[in-house]
Amino acid sequence: MKKLFYPVLAAILLVGSAWTLSTSLDKLKVVEGYSIAFKSKDPSGTFKKMKGDIQFDESDLASCKFDLSFEVSSISTGNGMQNKKALTAEWFDAAKYPQITFVSTKVEKSDNTYYVTGNLKMKGVTKEYKIPVTASKKGTGFTFTGKFKVNRIDFKVGKKSDVVPSYMEINYSMTASK
Repeated sequence: MKKLFYPVLAAILLVGSAWTLSTSLDKLKVVEGYSIAFKSKDPSGTFKKMKGDIQFDESDLASCKFDLSFEVSSISTGNGMQNKKALTAEWFDAAKYPQITFVSTKVEKSDNTYYVTGNLKMKGVTKEYKIPVTASKKGTGFTFTGKFKVNRIDFKVGKKSDVVPSYMEINYSMTASK
């Protein structure tokens, strides 16, 4: 009987500790009211549709995860002709690459800023990015804000040009809640 007791006790403790870990991590969904904007001398705009799952626990950064996707066809530059051009094969190629994704691989903190390292995939090209994030507790979730730059040429979005800058500044604000 003792031979059976210890393995059963070990299994109960293992399952119990795994349950505690999984329930302490905040599992969040990005909710309405987000803003993903890109800005340069010309053009500038926003992505109107995104979705995302975020696991975030300030005390357990190793378990944090950001999994976000942006619908390319939801691009808005405020100019109908620019919108249509942005969807073409030369630029974002929305027909072939309908989503831009970011999946984190690591989250770190320095002072009051988190740094989310992950893979940004756009137009079939994946590059690792380290994105600064400010996290503010809001109700049952968090609001994440920040900005960073993306070299569009690295992702084959358009061609090098004197008219359109290679670097686009991305400004974001998103609330994620349970």
